[in-house]
Amino acid sequence: MPQPKMRFIPGVVPNAGTLSFSFEGNEIPARPGETVASALMRAGVPVLRRTRIENQPRGYFCGMGICWECAVFVEGTGVVRSCGEPARPGMVVRLAEAEV
Repeated sequence: MPQPKMRFIPGVVPNAGTLSFSFEGNEIPARPGETVASALMRAGVPVLRRTRIENQPRGYFCGMGICWECAVFVEGTGVVRSCGEPARPGMVVRLAEAEV
């Protein structure tokens, strides 16, 4: 089944400076106040974890912190919902894999 395309409309959010964090070894740009999920979506990252048994991809679903589909592992914090986690300069984020 094809992955749905994510759409980003440039210019809707004013550019208020940038910061960056690491996701799976890649630097991801983010804006102050932006969530990890939002920054990853803008960077074109559709998969944030995989299911334990069938290894199925999981990503963004509810966008409001209810479902845990967007779970990621943040070094120094643990597993969090990326849709509610503010991006911080220098944070290290990984796929949640077996942590969820």
